Amino acid sequence: MASQDWLEKDFYQILGVSKDASDAELKKKYRKLAREYHPDSKPGDAAAEAKFKEISEAYSVLSDKEQREEYDQIRAMGTGGARFTSGGQGFEDVFGGMFGHGGRGAGFNYQQGGGQGFEDLFGMFGGGAPRGPQPGRDIQATTTLDFETAVRGNTVTLQTSSGATVKVKIPAGVADGQKIKVRGRGEPSPNGGPAGDIILTVHVRKHPVFERDGQNLRLTLPVTFSEAALGATVEVPTLGGAPVKLKIQPGTPSGRVLRVKGRGVQSSKGTGDLLAEVQVVVPAHLSDQAREALEAFRAVEPQENPREDLLSRARAS
Repeated sequence: MASQDWLEKDFYQILGVSKDASDAELKKKYRKLAREYHPDSKPGDAAAEAKFKEISEAYSVLSDKEQREEYDQIRAMGTGGARFTSGGQGFEDVFGGMFGHGGRGAGFNYQQGGGQGFEDLFGMFGGGAPRGPQPGRDIQATTTLDFETAVRGNTVTLQTSSGATVKVKIPAGVADGQKIKVRGRGEPSPNGGPAGDIILTVHVRKHPVFERDGQNLRLTLPVTFSEAALGATVEVPTLGGAPVKLKIQPGTPSGRVLRVKGRGVQSSKGTGDLLAEVQVVVPAHLSDQAREALEAFRAVEPQENPREDLLSRARAS
């Protein structure tokens, strides 16, 4: 915006605030007017669009401390004792006095064409020409997804503070706490620049069976003592699909992790696996027959102490 325009436009009047309005007052009034005259609120209304640009221009200058000070100085000179008129103390007299020259004929060129023109001279007051269009502010938002939606991906609908709805594509494999940027759907620019963004933080609910391990899904797989000792084929659940069969090798201990290929998270980063951690379940209640069978087994099982290595390492430490 040219400094000459500042002499002709009363930004305080445009926003409907006093000259000593605080930053908070300016912001509150701007937001109210921007919502009222925004092109999205009045589609096809050329007058409203022009008013919106005028409001944005005024707020852009007054919300910037340096530009506001420069604007106030220029307006004071233009409306007070230092008027830029052809009579009395004019343009040349003001600047000639500043640089110690004798008024007119001091060698300055006040034309708006080439050379040192109108805006260059006002830059001498500090701040220079006003900055260009500024982007709108970003909007922070959150959404909570169920576990399967986060793994598979989906499209969610958000509602902004102004009541507008925004559809956001959630990529497959999004993690808890991950941020997604929706470009150009934040607050509008105050002076014709690009709109801000929506910064969406995703929260993911826990699943009763599965948990994320990078691109893999992990679960705990309970097996009986006989299945672990003798081997077996068992069913394992998958996320959103039919169970798959998994072979338990004889002598499988608790804590061993078995892998089901390709049944993890499928995303742009690749496809993960399903990891099943074996947990040998000890029966809480035994029938008399089962107890007799176990006692018979204990009599013939290998006479090894599974804690020997543990005790040895503890003594050596």
